[in-house]
Amino acid sequence: MARILVAEDEPDVRTFVMRALGGAGHDVDAVADGSDALEALARARTANRPHDLLLTDILMPVMDGVSLALLAARDAPSLRIMLMTGYSGQRERAHGLDAIIQDILLKPFTLDELVTRVAAVLEDKTA
Repeated sequence: MARILVAEDEPDVRTFVMRALGGAGHDVDAVADGSDALEALARARTANRPHDLLLTDILMPVMDGVSLALLAARDAPSLRIMLMTGYSGQRERAHGLDAIIQDILLKPFTLDELVTRVAAVLEDKTA
């Protein structure tokens, strides 16, 4: 299965996503903001255990998901990136990032929707 990094500032959502993806057999790490996510991605690459997918909330403190996605894609071009948001206006901020973002998941989402959409992004060989 895949190594996934979740960047989500809401503890309940972060826990839900970790458990859902872990239950689907993935190796899941999680952090509370974009800055910590960027550091975690770099540490994993240095340890030769890079993540396959970054799943990040758009609206977070310190560094938002759009900024994180841009920096993560620059540092690891093969990393697949999914955004999630509970605010339809925030989805517009990701417009124009189609080259680096594989999917945008709108909150609230179900466990099945999360697992299915993540699997689809991971299986997409064109990304």
